[in-house]
Amino acid sequence: MIPFNKPYLTGKETDYIKDAVQSGKISGNGKYTQMCQHFFEKTYGFKKCLLTTSCTDALEMAAILINIQPGDEVIMPSYTFVSTANAFVLRGAKIVFADSRKDHPGIDEDAIESLITTKTKAIVAVHYAGVACDMDKIMSVADRYNIYVIEDAAQAIDSYYIGKDGIKKALGSIGHLAAFSFHETKNIISGEGGMLTINDPQFESRAEIIWEKGTNRSSFFRGEVDKYGWVDMGSSFLPSEIIAAFLWAQIENIQGIQVKRIDRWNIYYENLKEWGLENQIQLPYIPEFATNNSHMFYLICKDVNQRSKIISLLKRNDILAVFHYLSLHKSPFYKDKHDGRELPRTDFYSDCLVRLPLYYELEDDLINFIIEKIKS
Repeated sequence: MIPFNKPYLTGKETDYIKDAVQSGKISGNGKYTQMCQHFFEKTYGFKKCLLTTSCTDALEMAAILINIQPGDEVIMPSYTFVSTANAFVLRGAKIVFADSRKDHPGIDEDAIESLITTKTKAIVAVHYAGVACDMDKIMSVADRYNIYVIEDAAQAIDSYYIGKDGIKKALGSIGHLAAFSFHETKNIISGEGGMLTINDPQFESRAEIIWEKGTNRSSFFRGEVDKYGWVDMGSSFLPSEIIAAFLWAQIENIQGIQVKRIDRWNIYYENLKEWGLENQIQLPYIPEFATNNSHMFYLICKDVNQRSKIISLLKRNDILAVFHYLSLHKSPFYKDKHDGRELPRTDFYSDCLVRLPLYYELEDDLINFIIEKIKS
């Protein structure tokens, strides 16, 4: 079976884990945590980074930081992973779902303003497949209504937004806060793992406290206070040094990983674009304001039957292709809480999108075999 995903190991992961264990400091916020955070801040221009045990944790920290209260409203796409919504539901927020774009599964930026009310606290911009939302539009609306923007950049490491001013900014550096994932399905991984980026200075000190279970422990170890205690709400969001050590091995190889993944993505695109036109199947669209970090390669079929046939055909040939999100506004948990609006594009992507295998070790003969079977 050709898997949908295969985690790539650089070979240094266990060396760094062993080093972390032998250092006697494995509970977190040690050498490897600091190295990872510094790399992301320096390389991508994030103001402050905090590693977390998952992207879900980073989103939950964001919800606490912007002080989500019961009754607050948060706008986000319905076509996203459940963690995007759960982080705010846990604080009592009402989720106001937006539809997707016509040309891409990401949020329809032009639909956001009509969803804003006096209760709107935040907009969550999900960079689907690592491809940027139109952040100029989103930030402009947020500024006019004085609401927060949180980037769900789970899939968007090493991807950029090109603004109207021509300046290229890393995804995760534009909103007030952002969340990344290093789950084993992502471009760089630590098994589980995530990161919160803080771009608004007002959140920096409190984020560190929430990260450390609501204590000012980090300030104590820096010698800024003579004792530490419980000063705010928080939880155990800080990952162990073992997770950070694993991640550091991936970070060291991020450019090589990206080059290989982009090459795999391009082979799919160049060999399937004409076939897609002939069969009314849409290939991934990269807007002019976005770069492509090759997180995934997907097909958007003309209907659910066509998608089912492709998945079945590939499975018969030992190739695992998978669909993606189900519409959150129709989920068993939230359908009775949704305001009843139809979101046809979200439902279309839920029914018609299929993801093809894409990973570092997917060699030319395998990817050409997949392409051949799809075309057949």
